[in-house]
Amino acid sequence: AGIGKRVALDLARRNARTILACRSWERGQVAVEEIRAATGNPAVLLRLLDTSSLASVRAFARAVLREEKRLDVLVNNAGVTGLPFAITPEGLERTFATNYLGPFLLTNLLLG
Repeated sequence: AGIGKRVALDLARRNARTILACRSWERGQVAVEEIRAATGNPAVLLRLLDTSSLASVRAFARAVLREEKRLDVLVNNAGVTGLPFAITPEGLERTFATNYLGPFLLTNLLLG
C-alpha cells in the first residue's frame, strides 16, 4: 500500500522485474495482481519479508541472491509508527528493528 505500491507500479510500468517484499501474503498477492493488471508486466513477484525479524531478512536476502541474476534498485520502504512497545523474539525493540535494523541488514546483505 502507499508509497511502496506506487514505486512498484512505476517500476513495473518501465518493464522492470519487480519484487514486492511484503509481510502479508494475502495483501501482497492482491497488490501483485493489481500491478500486473495495470501494467501488463508479468514479472511482478511477491516474496515474504518481515523487517522486524532479522531471520526473515536473512532468508529473504539469501533467496534474492540465489534467484536473481542482478539487483539494480532496492527501495527500503517498510516502516511502522505508533505501535505499543514490544520486543521481537530476537530481543530487539520492534519499531527499531522494523524501521532501522532490518533495512540496514537487508541492504548490507544484498550489496554483494
